[in-house]
Amino acid sequence: MFSIGEFARHGRVSVRMLRHYDAVGLLRPAHVDPLTAYRSYEAGQFARLNRIVALKDLGFTLLQVQSILDDKVSTQQLQGMLRLREAELHSQVAEDTARLAQVKARLAIIEKEGFMPIEDIVIKSITAVRVAELRGTAAGFEPAAIGPVVGPLFDDLCLRLDRLGVPLVGPGIAYYESRSDGEVVVHAAMPVNVEETADADISIVDLPAVERAATIVHRGSMDEVMTSFQTMAGWIDGNGERPLGPSREVYLVVDADPANWVTELQEPLHGRR
Repeated sequence: MFSIGEFARHGRVSVRMLRHYDAVGLLRPAHVDPLTAYRSYEAGQFARLNRIVALKDLGFTLLQVQSILDDKVSTQQLQGMLRLREAELHSQVAEDTARLAQVKARLAIIEKEGFMPIEDIVIKSITAVRVAELRGTAAGFEPAAIGPVVGPLFDDLCLRLDRLGVPLVGPGIAYYESRSDGEVVVHAAMPVNVEETADADISIVDLPAVERAATIVHRGSMDEVMTSFQTMAGWIDGNGERPLGPSREVYLVVDADPANWVTELQEPLHGRR
C-alpha cells in the first residue's frame, strides 16, 4: 500500500489532484483509515490513474472521463479513442500554427507600413513558356487555403511527369484565377518541351509572353508572402499602373526548409498609354 503522497509521486500527479479525484468519485483510495482519514492506494490503481490523466490531457472533461471508465471500455477501445483524439489535437495544432503564422505576417506588414522597400520592384518582360499543369480549387487567397492545395498539386504533377519520362526545363510556376463564387482556381505548372502527355489529367498550356511585369523577389516561406505582395500592390497603385491578368509565382529555390525558399512574384501590367 502507498500513502497518498507516495502514490502521487509514483503516479506523477499532485496530492491535491488525487483528493479531488476522490471527492468526485473518479479514483477512490483502496483504503481510508477510519481514525486518521489517511488515504492509502494500491499499485494496481495506477492503471486507472493513467487512464484518467491521459483522457483529461486529451481534452475530455472529468464527467466524460467518468463515463468512459464506468463503461469499462477495453484497452483496445481506449487506445483507439486516444489515437482519434490525438489526431484531432494534431490537426488543431496545425491549424493554430498556421493561424499564428498569418497573425505574425499581418503584424509584420503593419509594422512596415510607410516603409515598404519599393526599390525592390523591378519592371521587366517575361518570355512565353510551355507548361504542364494540374489544377485544383482553394476556398480563397489566404495562405492557409492556398498552401494545402498548391503543394500537393506540385507533388502529384512532378510524380506523374517523372513516371511519363517528361523532363522539366525550368522552375515551377503557380498562378491563380478568381471565380465568381469567391473560390480560387489554383494552377500548379512545370515548364516542359512536349506538346502532349499520355496523362489525361495533365494539361499542356502555353503561358503567353508579358511585355511589362512588376516583379519582386520574396525570400522565405510562402506563409509570409503577404508583405511582398502588398509591397508590389503599393508600388503599382503609387505609380498609376494597372495589373493585367493573373499574377505568377516562380519558385526559383525550393528547399526542405521553407525559410530558404526564393520566389519571384510577377504581376503583368497594362501597357503605357
